Amino acid sequence: MTPASTPGGLRFRLRQRRPLLAVELRPPRRDLAGDRALDAWIDVYQAVRRLSRADTVIFLTDDAVGTGEEESVTHLVRNLGPDARRERIVPFLTLKHPLAYCLRFAHRAAEEGFPGLVVLGGDAAVGPPRCLPRSWQLREKLRAARPGLLLGGWVNPFRDPAEMVSLLLDHGDGLDFLLTHVVSHHAPAPLERFLGEADRRGLDLPLFAGVFFWRSARRGTLDALARFLPVPREGLAREFGREGLGPAEVAARTLRWLAGLGLTRFYVSNLPTARAASLLAEIADRAGVPPPEGLARLATGAGGSHGRDPGCPGGAPRGG
Repeated sequence: MTPASTPGGLRFRLRQRRPLLAVELRPPRRDLAGDRALDAWIDVYQAVRRLSRADTVIFLTDDAVGTGEEESVTHLVRNLGPDARRERIVPFLTLKHPLAYCLRFAHRAAEEGFPGLVVLGGDAAVGPPRCLPRSWQLREKLRAARPGLLLGGWVNPFRDPAEMVSLLLDHGDGLDFLLTHVVSHHAPAPLERFLGEADRRGLDLPLFAGVFFWRSARRGTLDALARFLPVPREGLAREFGREGLGPAEVAARTLRWLAGLGLTRFYVSNLPTARAASLLAEIADRAGVPPPEGLARLATGAGGSHGRDPGCPGGAPRGG
């Protein structure tokens, strides 16, 4: 029995229908130095340690948009120690690296006890070129080389749903679960169309729906984010402005909508790393979704403050 399939492992957990709320974190940028780099990595380690001991999943992003994030597995292995449960930590791996690097990364992740990878293309418009045209081609190679490794994929509900479902069905042998692009209760139609098409054609994979943690409705911030994801400007202006909501309640509205669609797996992106655990618990509590076991006591007192604007969005497009 592999670690991923044990009662505490991710494969075992994915088979269950009870709610599973995950978080997407971003490693610090490579160009940070000195105390800034140290503080940033301390925030990552503390968040991962706390979250990994709860009933959740931690997705760690890769350099999907050319921002030069640090390679996650190296730092995690070196610094996490025995307090973090690796069976719930899933790194991202984009195609924005040489093929040999991707194969080596997957081998090391498996050998170090991480249960799987989310394999995706990465933004083809910026940064290094992809080593392969499509992410399914890398998943095919990884499935052959590391058959016990869980492999996740990426789906964009804002694209044609028939095209998306066809692609996933054609290459489903290389997939164990899916993450969606971040979606919003302000614009429900794209995800609802995708779910309808998937149901009609029998696509049955564990799916994590993405919730973006909007920290403010500042124009400059939304302009920067609009380069990477659909921005519901009017809805955010209304909720942050006239309604006076905080970021946690705005995110909770999206989570509540997703749960109303019958979905049971979710991930929250763009949380401030140092407060990721308490904010995740607060958002779940506000949405009426059970907070991850082990974080429930943190559901009150996170405060839902706006925090600082994101320097680079955690919910940038990943590519297929």
